Formats: sequence, structure tokens, C-alpha cells
Amino acid sequence: NVPTMTLSSHFLILLIQIRRTSLWDEAVTCADRQDFVEALRIFLSIQEPNSKICFDIGCLHLLNQDLDAAEKAFDSSIRRDEHLAVAFFQRGLTFYRKKRYEESLGDFQYAFKALRGNQLIDYKALGLRYKLYACEVLHNMALVEAQLGNWEKAQENLVKALDYKTEVKLTVIDRALQSILKQKLFKPVEFPPKVLFKPNKHYVAELEKKDYLGKAKVVASVVPQDDFSGFAPLQPQVEDGPACPKEPEVLRALEGEPHTVLFEFVPETSDELAVVPGNIVFVLQKDADNWASVIFNERRGLVPYNYLERLEISLGSKQNEVLFLFLFSYIVCGIDVQCTDNTCIVKVHFSFNFAVSVPSGCSYAILIDKISKKLNLPSNGITLRYFGLIISTNTEMDSVWSHACDRRITFWCHTKEIYLVALHSFESSNPEDLSFHQGDIITLLSQVNKDWLEGRCDGNTGIFPASFVKEVSGQ
Repeated sequence: NVPTMTLSSHFLILLIQIRRTSLWDEAVTCADRQDFVEALRIFLSIQEPNSKICFDIGCLHLLNQDLDAAEKAFDSSIRRDEHLAVAFFQRGLTFYRKKRYEESLGDFQYAFKALRGNQLIDYKALGLRYKLYACEVLHNMALVEAQLGNWEKAQENLVKALDYKTEVKLTVIDRALQSILKQKLFKPVEFPPKVLFKPNKHYVAELEKKDYLGKAKVVASVVPQDDFSGFAPLQPQVEDGPACPKEPEVLRALEGEPHTVLFEFVPETSDELAVVPGNIVFVLQKDADNWASVIFNERRGLVPYNYLERLEISLGSKQNEVLFLFLFSYIVCGIDVQCTDNTCIVKVHFSFNFAVSVPSGCSYAILIDKISKKLNLPSNGITLRYFGLIISTNTEMDSVWSHACDRRITFWCHTKEIYLVALHSFESSNPEDLSFHQGDIITLLSQVNKDWLEGRCDGNTGIFPASFVKEVSGQ
């Protein structure tokens, strides 16, 4: 049996993580109300802050003009995530304000390197409404070179910035270039002073709903809306059994460092692995090109490392570390999926596997609605099969549910392409938007929310207003 002290340490870590997320949300709420003193007080009370929380603390210190404290906070953020380019950008600005120009230049250079040739990094998926532009990083590098008297290098950086510019950023680069040609300094591009990383609101809402002291029943997913993540169940204890619980096969297969998936990754090659937000993967190796070799659901593959966040836990052994992940899924983060007299667990095979809980004997409409919400796809774009049988509104569901064993059943899910026709032209104002003309045919990829869709048109992918299109009939 697992020693009591070991379990106690697991629960302590568990409560720390729950408390951390709750305090993080509370601090951000205070900051949104412009109560920055209280926000900073709450942030500083958080135990074991992650890289994004440390970043937020640094930003609040900058608001208070406390450059030394800001530098330490950004140091902590970078230590916890060496790929967080925006943290290097902020620390570079901090060093610049402290007139430590060599260190400022180094941080801006690292931020530019982290962009990996891209025009920008959009941090929206990580909870920060900010885009870090390569041309702005180069703009600041040029300013620091000018402060150091390296006018030629400053000009080279600004000329290079013109290759990365976007239309909205063109003016600031042109003005800076004019100043450099006159050997005059100019103002740095600064990070918005009141923009902070925010925790996932849906996850916070789920934390508030759950009874953390209730009895755990089955292993569930760490994805708030998911009922299954592929982990094997904990083994039952029997009298006169072995001194330690039997280790599931999946436990023996797990290696590496545990990480949480931050947002969905769709593989493009056979070497890559599909994951969705909330999955826990184990990083076996991190390559220099920012790809990580991971294991998930007993499958190995490559995932971009910046899609992951390391689980910051400190346990005595790898076995305890894995056990904690099981307890975390088992007790806290998943929806209770124990089969009751009026529920059935449906496991769905898709590009990744997941499960949903539905009322026993429910209609097709209820079933497909639950699955479509999980996949964030319209229900008419999903094809559901039970072995060779295609399930639809015309299917006699009683015959389908009769195949359930212990109120559990497995379906196979495929998506079909939905085509939309543009009712109006739409010009993108942001890099993530999709431009099209009236009459263009757009392939629907996903439903972002009730107002926005994601699609593909003429080889480009992006989001656009749902009201601008309608489904092509007869498809």
C-alpha cells in the first residue's frame, strides 16, 4: 500500500496547484479593475508560481517603476520557460531602462531568435492578448546598438526589420530608420503596461464547480470537458495481495518529464503526434529545433515544445510522480465518469481518443451534440460509426445501445468537409484572419465560437465572421 505520508504529499501538491490557479485568476481580476497594488500582493502570495505568473509579477513591478524587482521576476519566468520570447523582450526593456545596454541587446537577440524566422508570435492561445512582432524586436535591437554607438549595426537591424514588417508596423520602422540616418536616438517599442497572462477561464470555472473532498471513483482526464485521456485505471486492492498495488502496463511504459499540453497540435507527418489541450504527455527528449519527442497513450511522436508546459511537481521518485498524475486526474480535474443507472460512457476513436458521458439510451441528437462540442466542430460535419454501421438521425438507437457492455460502448468518428460560400467580402485586419471575396468557396475547419469560424480558402487558413458565409447546399 502507498504510505500515508506519500499520499499526503500528493494531496498537498494538488492543493497548491488548485490554490495557485485560483489566486492567479483573483490577481488578474484585481488588475483588470486597475487595483494593481492588491493584484501584486496576491501574485506574490502564490506558492511555486509558473513562468506566466512570474511574467505577470514582473509587469506589475514595471508599472511601479521597481526595475530591480521586475528584473528578478523576469529572471524567474525565463528560468521556468527558456522559450518564452516575450519574457526576454520584457527583460530586455527592463535592462534598457536600467542603462545596461549589453544585457538588453542580448535579451532582444534571444527574443528574435525565438521567433525562428516568423513575422510574429501570437500569445493569445497561452492566455496573453499580445503579439510579439519580429520587426519590433529588431527595432529595439537597433536602438540599443545606437546607444552603444554602433550606428551601422543599428541601420542593418532596421533594414532587416523592413523584411519582417507588417503594414501596421511600417511607420515606426521608417521613422526609426530616418533617425538612425541622422544618428539620432528614438523611443523603444514597449510592451503594453497592463496586459497580463490569464489562466484558462473554462478551467477556473471547472475548479469552482468541483467537490475536491468528494470520493474519487475512476481515472478521468485533465481536460475539463473530457471524460477520458487514455490512462489505465488504478488497480483494486485485494486481501492477502502484494504489499504494493499492481502497476498498470501503461505506468511501466511512461518515461520522461510530465508536461501539460497547452493547445491542440495537428500532425502533418507520420513522425508527429496529435494532442489536445489538457493532455499530459511525457517528454523523452527535447531537440535544439524546439521539437520534443513525447509519449502519450502509449504512442510516441514529435510535438512542438512551446505547445507544452512542464508540470512543476517535486516528488521523491518517478513512480510517485506518475502516481500523482493519476491521482490528479482521478480526483480533481476530470468529470466524474462512473456509470450510474442512467448514464453510459462512450469512447470515441478520432485522431485522438476521448470519451463522453451521455444518458443511457439517449437519442442521436444528444449523442452527436456532446461529441461535436468536444471536437469543437458542427454536428453536420461529423460521421459516427459503430463498426460498419453509420449512425445518423435515421438510426434506431435502441439497437445501437443494446451493444453496450456494462453501459460502455466505443464508436469511430470521422469528419467530412463542409463547404461555405462567402456572402460578403472580408478583408483580414490581423494575421490570424482569413481574407476572401464574395462568392468564394471556403472549407470549414472548426467553429471557434458562435460568432467566428475557422476555414481554408485559396491555400490560406484563418478565422472569419460566421455571419459572412452560409453553407453550400447539396454538399
